[in-house]
Amino acid sequence: MNRYSSILFFLFLQLFFAIQPCHRVVTTAAGGGSWQLLQKSIGIVAMHMQLLNNDRVVIYDRTDFGRSNLSLPDGKCRVDSSDLVVKNDCTAHSVEYDVLANKFRPLMVQTDVWCSSGSVVPDGSLVQTGGFSDGERKVRTFYPCNGDCDWVETGDGLKARRWYATNHLLPDGKQIVIGGRDQFNYEFYPKTSSPGVYSFPFLSQTNDRGSENNLYPFVFLNSDGNLFVFANNRAVLYDYKTGKVVKTYPAIPGGDPRSYPSTGSAVLLPLKNLDAATIEAEVLVCGGAPRGSFEKVAKRNFVKALDTCGRIKINDPNPKWAMETMPYARVMGDMTLLPNGAVLIINGAGTGTAGWENGRNPVLNPVLYWPNGAAGSRFESLNPSTIPRMYHSTAILLRDGRVLVAGSNPHVGYAFRGVLFPTELRLEAFSPPYLDAQQNNLRPAILSSTASKGKYIGYGQKLVVRFKVTGKLIPNMISVTMVAPAFNTHSYSMNHRLLVLGNIKVTYVGTSTYDVQVTTPRSGNLAPSGHYIIYVVHQSIPSTGIWIKIL
Repeated sequence: MNRYSSILFFLFLQLFFAIQPCHRVVTTAAGGGSWQLLQKSIGIVAMHMQLLNNDRVVIYDRTDFGRSNLSLPDGKCRVDSSDLVVKNDCTAHSVEYDVLANKFRPLMVQTDVWCSSGSVVPDGSLVQTGGFSDGERKVRTFYPCNGDCDWVETGDGLKARRWYATNHLLPDGKQIVIGGRDQFNYEFYPKTSSPGVYSFPFLSQTNDRGSENNLYPFVFLNSDGNLFVFANNRAVLYDYKTGKVVKTYPAIPGGDPRSYPSTGSAVLLPLKNLDAATIEAEVLVCGGAPRGSFEKVAKRNFVKALDTCGRIKINDPNPKWAMETMPYARVMGDMTLLPNGAVLIINGAGTGTAGWENGRNPVLNPVLYWPNGAAGSRFESLNPSTIPRMYHSTAILLRDGRVLVAGSNPHVGYAFRGVLFPTELRLEAFSPPYLDAQQNNLRPAILSSTASKGKYIGYGQKLVVRFKVTGKLIPNMISVTMVAPAFNTHSYSMNHRLLVLGNIKVTYVGTSTYDVQVTTPRSGNLAPSGHYIIYVVHQSIPSTGIWIKIL
């Protein structure tokens, strides 16, 4: 480059940086993580996903999309006179995906599970509730098995229609089912007592006429046993036993909605210091769509999505939202807790809202959010996928630390040609940067535990995990995390939580082998009874997890 060219280049750089907006850099250069195509087609759209404790994932679609691309076995057909499209349907609308074998098999659902909800209960089964049309009051159960089981439907197990509702597992092992379209109430399953349906005025107070913006509310069990419930742009702490609001939180700054169809996402950040009298619990809400976006897409005006996250300490006496800026504006993104305590933000669109044909500009780059990082530098942009994941996409954490990513269908029915975003049947996995091969010598490998699969452990009990690290171990950079797998649909992971176990003690026991001792959570308010994945984490690099059951 000659002297004249160098001067011009220098002046160009000065002009470029002078016109940039004045804000803090919140992301590093893209480049971390990798993608793997697992299946070219699983035959159905992955609208809902749940990992079970046998390392199989239950996936399902809606039944009234018309015929899927996967036949039911042995000549089975679903006969449903109320189906809006196909009344005699011999195709599957649900599959069981075997993670370890990378295989799937068709399952059969009897009634419409479109936009339903669910949770895994203490015995390890998925109890799924509601849906559309003939499925709106139904309850269905899927028990983990070795390949010969299917959905069991128990009929009208719900008192109210539940479509776009939220479920959460409670400390007593029951599920609470909250809200849904035109339902400003909640109920429990299994049933406890009459009347069965309980009024929840907060849901009517957060309902925007014409666009709602309070569906699939974000619900998290707090450490005090109450429920943090976020809908639209604000939240309450709710005592579901007495039916009273314990605390009302300020509206998220800006006042824009974050709930369906202005679909953002939310997580309960990792719970730490579990022996403290009052545990610091924080909720992170990211993305969404500006108010009025849903109405504007009807005129084909696709408004830029929100690029902000709000974070709030829900047990503070005077809680306030702290706002941060993401690298990308995002609506319909999925947020997943990773074993090392980071949050993965993945899928979604840069403009528009949830709903049929309502999103544009897919956001292909996942983003990591580091909760313990310095404010202003918590985001890290990662390698992009090549597959747009728009409306009706899903993402869940697997036991090996990968994230299973699937779905995307913004059409009423399956559409593969002549549309902007074709119906997506491919299944892929995203491997976060901690799975890079160069980290292998620092990665723990769990050898055994005192609560291995088939056993259970109680609350407040000592748990010993034996592991191996081939490289140099730094004892004070070892932690043990405990993750509840999520029921994921419509950008929200129900029942998802991560706990950092305390009272840690690391002991050398042999060549590259160590024992780590921790204490399990003290009550079901912190960890409702059921199956969890335990990880040993070294320098932010997690092991493959192991299943345990806490009871």
